[in-house]
Amino acid sequence: MREIKIRDEMIRLGQFLKLADLVESGGDLKPLLAEGLVKVNNEVETRRGRQLSRGDVVTLADRSVRVG
Repeated sequence: MREIKIRDEMIRLGQFLKLADLVESGGDLKPLLAEGLVKVNNEVETRRGRQLSRGDVVTLADRSVRVG
């Protein structure tokens, strides 16, 4: 599993997905969230602004990335 380092203690889900190159823009993310395709720590997440901290695992389709 790939780990993406963040500078601060927390990062918003939308920002993290762009940083991890899983989406190109926030607009791309909206339909994925609405369809329940994004998971944080194995739970479906529908909020683009969800705060993530180090150790959280974000999954989109079959790709998982850990917040580092």
